[in-house]
Amino acid sequence: MPPPPPLSKRRQPSQDSATTPSSSSRDAFSPLSSDDCFAEALEVDVPERGVFRVYYTPPRPKQAKRQQRQQQQQQAATAKGEEAGKPSSPGTLIFLHHGAGFSGLSFALTARAITHSTNGEVGVLALDCRGHGRTECPAPEEMSLETLTGDSFALLQTLFPDPARTPTLLLVGHSMGGGVVVSLCPAVQNWSARVAGVAVLDVVEGTAVEALSSMEGIVAMQPKGFDSMEEAIRWHVERGSAAAIRNKESARRSVPGVLKSASREPRLIFRHNLSLTTPHWRSWFVGLSQRFLGVRTARLLMLAGTDRLDKDLMVGQMQGKYQLQVLPEAGHCLMEDEPEKVAKLLVDFWRRNEAVNLPVGKGVQLRKVGQ
Repeated sequence: MPPPPPLSKRRQPSQDSATTPSSSSRDAFSPLSSDDCFAEALEVDVPERGVFRVYYTPPRPKQAKRQQRQQQQQQAATAKGEEAGKPSSPGTLIFLHHGAGFSGLSFALTARAITHSTNGEVGVLALDCRGHGRTECPAPEEMSLETLTGDSFALLQTLFPDPARTPTLLLVGHSMGGGVVVSLCPAVQNWSARVAGVAVLDVVEGTAVEALSSMEGIVAMQPKGFDSMEEAIRWHVERGSAAAIRNKESARRSVPGVLKSASREPRLIFRHNLSLTTPHWRSWFVGLSQRFLGVRTARLLMLAGTDRLDKDLMVGQMQGKYQLQVLPEAGHCLMEDEPEKVAKLLVDFWRRNEAVNLPVGKGVQLRKVGQ
């Protein structure tokens, strides 16, 4: 399939739909391109699952590190009595899974900051999951945790058929996406690809399950649509709820990704239909805390407030089972509200858990901090 046209050419809405009273007000909430946040946008045909929209910047590991890793692999293989000369590591890729009602573009500014802070050494891949954004699936409402996990795993296998040549993965998920990446981790490891860590953004089983009873009402209260893109962006920024996007510059990039044109009024409607996914909501969160604490890799939990911790996570935090970072200035949309801070935390997490790999002798067992 030929590469898609630039994002800016595919996402600009008609300015005739603007309903704001002045040009200055309209410009303040006008959509912005995400061309400067990712290297490319791809349509990936995943067999038997659908065509997934992916926003991608490939990793560019430094040559010196490539040689060092190859030497370490040869030393480790020799220590284990295996054949040396396996292909060197193709670098690290941060896999970004958004939450329900969002899209891959919710990570746009965070992805750009990651690329800049690592000089492109670390790649980023953000997808539009089933039923969201510009991904097209035969059953978009089939959003069980098992299906979403299978989608992500199949997408990675399609993009990187050989696990030995797959970049080391740092799995990051926001809200619903946190449950997905926690389930994805063992599948990727069983496939023999390497996982440097799992990072979960602002989701805790206890508080999430408690909130489910009110979620249907919250979804029902959302507007049916908008008369202009500017109106939609303004609503997402000013709606006065915990889920509001507090960073207008991020909203101007991410909100267009969750809307599509309609043939009648309102002129723009949501691409997703969360009301059809209610049977699957519990599957996203029930058992999440124990599964997170049980993944066999380094763990990072970012929250907007410590009051969100449930009992299992409180105990795990006291036992040093994961790294906890709190961003009190952010709302639920951590990666949109504080993209620079989230990017720095993810890059620091990667450096601690991926940048140094010590070759050890046979029979020696090591465990990373937070693992």
